[in-house]
Amino acid sequence: MKKLFKGFAVAAVLSVSAGVALNAHANTVALDQILEQVKKDRISEGKINQQREQEFLSARSDKQALLNNAKRDLAAEKARGEQLKKQYAQNELTLASKEQELETAKGTLGEMFGVVRRAASETIGSIEASVVSAQFPNREEVLRSLAAAKELPTTRELEELWIGLQTEMTESAKVATFDVEVAQLDGATSVKSVTRIGTFNLVSEDGYLIYHPETKQVQPLGRQPDAFVTDSANALRKAAPGSYVGFYLDPTRGSILRLNTQKATPEDRFHQGGEVGYIIAVLLVIGFIIALVRLIDLSLVSSKMKSQLKNAGTPNTNNPLGRILKVYHDNKNQDVENLELKLDEAILRETPRIEAGINIIKIFAAIAPLLGLLGTVVGMIDTFQQITLFGTGDPKIMAGSISMALVTTALGLIAALPLILLHAVVHGRSKSIVHVLEEQSAGIIAAHAEKEKA
Repeated sequence: MKKLFKGFAVAAVLSVSAGVALNAHANTVALDQILEQVKKDRISEGKINQQREQEFLSARSDKQALLNNAKRDLAAEKARGEQLKKQYAQNELTLASKEQELETAKGTLGEMFGVVRRAASETIGSIEASVVSAQFPNREEVLRSLAAAKELPTTRELEELWIGLQTEMTESAKVATFDVEVAQLDGATSVKSVTRIGTFNLVSEDGYLIYHPETKQVQPLGRQPDAFVTDSANALRKAAPGSYVGFYLDPTRGSILRLNTQKATPEDRFHQGGEVGYIIAVLLVIGFIIALVRLIDLSLVSSKMKSQLKNAGTPNTNNPLGRILKVYHDNKNQDVENLELKLDEAILRETPRIEAGINIIKIFAAIAPLLGLLGTVVGMIDTFQQITLFGTGDPKIMAGSISMALVTTALGLIAALPLILLHAVVHGRSKSIVHVLEEQSAGIIAAHAEKEKA
């Protein structure tokens, strides 16, 4: 309609313009053409509108068909849901009935099932941690499946449980040798011949071994027991079949051996003494060296003096007795009093050489326990300081200071005892030499006095 109105407006304008410029004939022709054009446009516009209306009606019918299909699908799904609910409820009733029938059918088999599961659960831990598993690995897998099963065990599974228990009992009475991969402490692995003593211990050429159930690996101990214990293990490995040998068995299946690795060795205890302990050790070594040197020197002097006694007429100045005899020979013409003074002087001159270093040993023997007492006092002071800071909840915090307090005292006594003994030996040897010199000097003076009286 808008287009028609626009056409009329244009025609009116054109007619007005034409009335001014053209004649009446031309005006009539133009109006006819415009009328024809308007009629054609009206017919074309009607066709377009009719086509649009037809398309809208067609699309409306399609949408209605889709809506009807969706409603039918919804109704079908609701019906199916109701049917599934009824079927689910019926299945629940059927399952409950079947479970009741299963329990009734099992009867006493249910008790057996419980016994089997309990036995499998209890056996898993002992078999997994047993050293027999180093020789026969993965025996616990069947037991795990039995312990976790929810259905009755089969005959084969019952036999596996029986075999597992019987194998453990049988192997506990055997001493067997087999090859197994041993993980070294540095991370390397190697296959070695290992001897298993029942369910208690594993030994090889390296000593006692430990089986770790977590990693299923065999490893040597971090520190082996004393030599006499490892010697018994080597003797067992080399023993002929059927023979009897003594063996140090760990009845705790490795617990004592593991604790042994944590036990402090004499070297560890020595280092626990700290600086005071090192000083005591230095005193002991120096005192021992001095005593050893003096004993060697005094032994040589004693040997030379014995040789001099066999040849008293010819003094030799390489020994104290020879030098004293030389003094006598140089002063034969002196009277008894002067000769006695000369010999006493010679003995006094020789005595410091003979007794050199002996007092140092005695001093070291007296200082060592005093240093040990000093270390004890220092250790106790540190202990009380740690108690003040951290309390007494963790004994390990105080262990280091207490060890120092006790170890230094022990080291002081250990150093003092041999030093006192060495001092006594060296002092006795020097006294015997001085006694020989005094004895010979007294004899010389007595002989000289008799000559003067004669």
